[in-house]
Amino acid sequence: MKRFLKLYMIEQKLALRSSDMLTFGVAMPVGVLILINMIAGSKQAGAGFTYLDSSFASLIAVGICASAFMGIPLTIADYRDKKILKHFFTTPCSPMWILGSDMLCCGVTALLSAVSVAFVSVVFLGYKMQGNVLAFMGSWLLTLVSMFSIGLLMASLCRTVKSVNAVTTLVYFPMLFLSGATIPYELFPSGLQKATGVLPLTQGIKLMKAVSMGAEIENVWKIVMLLVGITLICTVVSVKTFRWE
Repeated sequence: MKRFLKLYMIEQKLALRSSDMLTFGVAMPVGVLILINMIAGSKQAGAGFTYLDSSFASLIAVGICASAFMGIPLTIADYRDKKILKHFFTTPCSPMWILGSDMLCCGVTALLSAVSVAFVSVVFLGYKMQGNVLAFMGSWLLTLVSMFSIGLLMASLCRTVKSVNAVTTLVYFPMLFLSGATIPYELFPSGLQKATGVLPLTQGIKLMKAVSMGAEIENVWKIVMLLVGITLICTVVSVKTFRWE
């Protein structure tokens, strides 16, 4: 445990020095939040809720999206390309330690993003969550873990930086723009809604948004089981397919 914590602390120091994750994972959702509030924050987006209410959970998911689909795969691929993982192979360090420490670092970034969005929303924009705060934290954690498991799978399957960059681009941008994280899902045409409904992050955002607004959730157990199933499958496959070089 001490060795894992030492590895994590080193990884965390390196992560905090990276400006990319802080820009896309923390600054971007806060900036979009302020922009939405300036344009239509207090306007009614539906019965009993404003655009600020509707976008709160979605923008918190932006930090999850950036951390899961950019932070985890790119870090592991870079370590593999620079032969850092090959050096780790000669130590008692296991794949679970490498993947776990990287996931924990990205989790800190996602948490910092969520706290930043919540702080600005509550303190400066007067946001008040209509749903249960603890239930929302649970839905956020479930979404976080399930998306991170996909990121771990990408990190294990992609052997080179070039391949992981291509896969990251194909996964990150559709998740960011078509899941409802930045563009409200309700604004999509019905056909596009059905198509983007297959994206895992779309289901996570639906869950978080419904909980935050105190609304009834259709097929809630299906969404929960889907996210749990993704987490279990992707985690097992990522550990089994992990390669040091």
